[in-house]
Amino acid sequence: MFARIRRLLNQLFRKSRTINNEPLNTVSLIVIILIDIFILVNVFTGLDDISRWHLSPNQAYPCYSEWQNYRTKNTQDKDYEVIRQGLPYNLNQPSFQQTYQQAETGHLGKVSSTCLQYADVKNKITNSANQQIVKNIDQQQAKISNLEQKNRTIRAQYDSTLLEKIAGQSREQSINQVAAEKAKQNLEENNRQIATLKAEISTLKTQLTSKPESVSYLAFLKDENKFTEVEKGYKQASFWYPSIQLGFQSLFLLPLILIAFSVHNFAQRRRYGLISLISWHLLIIFFIPLILKIFEFLQIGVIFKFLVDIINAIFGGLLFLISYIYILLIPLIGFGIIKFFQQFVFNAKVQAANRVQKSRCINCAKKIRHHDSHCPHCGYYQYVECQNCHELTYKHLPHCKHCGHVQDAINL
Repeated sequence: MFARIRRLLNQLFRKSRTINNEPLNTVSLIVIILIDIFILVNVFTGLDDISRWHLSPNQAYPCYSEWQNYRTKNTQDKDYEVIRQGLPYNLNQPSFQQTYQQAETGHLGKVSSTCLQYADVKNKITNSANQQIVKNIDQQQAKISNLEQKNRTIRAQYDSTLLEKIAGQSREQSINQVAAEKAKQNLEENNRQIATLKAEISTLKTQLTSKPESVSYLAFLKDENKFTEVEKGYKQASFWYPSIQLGFQSLFLLPLILIAFSVHNFAQRRRYGLISLISWHLLIIFFIPLILKIFEFLQIGVIFKFLVDIINAIFGGLLFLISYIYILLIPLIGFGIIKFFQQFVFNAKVQAANRVQKSRCINCAKKIRHHDSHCPHCGYYQYVECQNCHELTYKHLPHCKHCGHVQDAINL
């Protein structure tokens, strides 16, 4: 089996660097490689574009992440924080509903109707009055930060002046600008200002969260019935999205593969060497991304998620077992694919009859003369001795061409 694989690889590389079995010169080979790189880059660009043709889960359910963050947050001011996040700095920018719906332009799929309702409610809190409240809160918070910085400086000087006082150092010799008594007074005054500012901030936050549009927005966020459907749809979309991407990517690649394969066969039959070489390179280039995307799908697609669910159900969090499953499963699948192609697609017995009828080499399918015993292209010997009449007959055919005797399976 390994010898056959090695022979196939040798044929692959030989076909990739020869024209009508003649070696390609260095300059032509470099040109072919540059063309390959250019086409490969464009193929991956096209794959990336078509993979985003269908709306992603985040685009189809844009409100899910905001609701999830709000639900899991345990801070005291989470109502204010979610409203603040919903207030844009520029009131002239498109509404949230328009932003959500822009994702549908040029794409397949629809944005969740619940998220569009959420965006409509969220738009109502976007007004200049609410924005001014947030600006006032930010200004007050900046004042608090400034006072706290002053307090840190004063405390550092206060500790130093106390040490100077204990050491009996005179005030004139002190390196600090403020005496210990004055520093204490400044600290107390700053703390009073900080407390007043915090009270004002608390009042402003209450004012913002108590507005009718804010109450409606928060009530919508807290409606579990609405967002349960959103969560279910988001998880379902996340489950199927890798499969949808692979489907579109295959839709992009398969026509290219079929065209390259057809051109290559046509060029081989007509002995158009350069066209045959280029189409062969294209065929390989189109297959490479397809194989990579299939392996990528195996890591993140439906099969992966299915295995994760099974392992979670049986073994808990031992997700590393998926690697063991892949290590065992992928070689088995590869073995099955190889056996299928060897048995049905590239079976020498199946191909031999057609090649003999067309006077082609049984091994490489190149055109040969009727009486050639060895292929001038690959050197393969075309005949085998019949065990009944001992005449030479074609390999891999079920009966002798002279006596009609059934050929031994060993000779086939």
